[in-house]
Amino acid sequence: MAQGDIESAPIEVRPARDGEEAALAALWEVSGLTRPWNDAAEDIAFARRGPASDVLVAEKDGRIVASAMVGHDGHRGAVYYVAADPALRGQGLGRLIMEAAEAWLRARGVWKINLMVRRGNEAVTGFYAALGYGEDEVVVLSKRLRETPTAVG
Repeated sequence: MAQGDIESAPIEVRPARDGEEAALAALWEVSGLTRPWNDAAEDIAFARRGPASDVLVAEKDGRIVASAMVGHDGHRGAVYYVAADPALRGQGLGRLIMEAAEAWLRARGVWKINLMVRRGNEAVTGFYAALGYGEDEVVVLSKRLRETPTAVG
């Protein structure tokens, strides 16, 4: 999909492949994105099988170093599970994977992205602000359609 050059090693950004679920889940875990009520493997499979969603990864030296789950509803896009390997942060991986997510959505005619940041993770809002994201005057409401253990967000 795209090529990058961070720290001189080539980086390939592409859709996730079969067999990469454990590596993605590990990246999300070390990045603090997982929650006990969300099954990472199930989330990955759900996104990858839909025609309007996918999981993008950045691969460096044969290993997944960044990810973004991306999708749309025919009107607005959404990005989830944005992660960059903590050992490689500050090298442009977050920007690279967000650019790939935006390109994926643009290619499908989507013109706006909704991005949710959990309370308690406000430090990341500066990163998104630098990419041009701003806070909208909306309240996000949700309803769980299946029971989940101790779901909070």
